[in-house]
Amino acid sequence: MLASGENLKQVFANAAKGMFSLITDLRKVKTTYRKEINITAPDKESLLVAWLNELIYTFDVEQLLFKKFDIIKLTDNLLRAIAWGEKVDSNRHPIKLGIKSTTYHMLEIKKNQGYHAKIFFDI
Repeated sequence: MLASGENLKQVFANAAKGMFSLITDLRKVKTTYRKEINITAPDKESLLVAWLNELIYTFDVEQLLFKKFDIIKLTDNLLRAIAWGEKVDSNRHPIKLGIKSTTYHMLEIKKNQGYHAKIFFDI
């Protein structure tokens, strides 16, 4: 998956939104539930993997789908964000793809007329 944005905050938000769009149709997901997420990692690439894996874990364990992401604070090794979504409703949220985890395989974040990230998932 490719994610881009004018800055790293947008890349992280767009990567999360893109990942959930692979899981279900986001047009059917409401933003009635709010979850604060805090992540630390040694570098921004590891932080992106940890962020997406935390969202996958939350989906698997709490059955929460997210579609809106407010990145409150982002440094090279810290992310503080709020994710908005709702509990899975099997009548409205058919699962298109099961994602096990985010991988480091060919992971990259580049700055070139904005920021771009290449992300692969283990499915």
